[in-house]
Amino acid sequence: MPKVPLYNMSGAQVGELELNDNVFGIEPNQAVLYDFIKMQMANKRVGTASVKTRAMVRGGGRKPWRQKGTGRARVGSNRNPVWTGGGVVFGPHPRDYSYKLPRKVRRLAMRSALSTKVKEQNIIVVDELSFDEPKTRLMVDTLQSLNAGKKTLVVIAKVDDNVTKSARNIPGVKPVRADFMNVYDLLHYDTLLITKDAVAWVEEVFA
Repeated sequence: MPKVPLYNMSGAQVGELELNDNVFGIEPNQAVLYDFIKMQMANKRVGTASVKTRAMVRGGGRKPWRQKGTGRARVGSNRNPVWTGGGVVFGPHPRDYSYKLPRKVRRLAMRSALSTKVKEQNIIVVDELSFDEPKTRLMVDTLQSLNAGKKTLVVIAKVDDNVTKSARNIPGVKPVRADFMNVYDLLHYDTLLITKDAVAWVEEVFA
């Protein structure tokens, strides 16, 4: 089982924490991570791009000139795609880009992302994370004491407005509850700062 140091909010090591090997100690599956990130990015797409076909463009009801005798090419509408102001052929229309991977694949992706953080030693576990009042300065001091990186994902076990409000205004820092943690954030942020309670929740769900 992988072991990581356990810190307090002052940055002092207060012990060690054994992590579940099935969650934090597997060999990361790069193909699954790629598939999951691709799915997550696709699900974020709005899909509202739209153009008008010749049937949707206003006008074009009258034939521009007669069929024969002018010497020009025959034309039935001035809204066909080859004319300026005409419709668009095969253009984008509103659609849903979202799709889902199988549940086992999604869980494997999460375990792979967590194991990557442990393997690269980019995980910081604290015994608790709590403030008496929402104060950005307190969170900044805590992050500096723990030597957290400029891009840090702060994961807590349950709702704590004081922690969330203290962290959300810091550039490069994102506070999130353990049940809202996702693979994209784990890979996007350099450092994972997670509480001991959140680790227990993750192991209970994903082991």
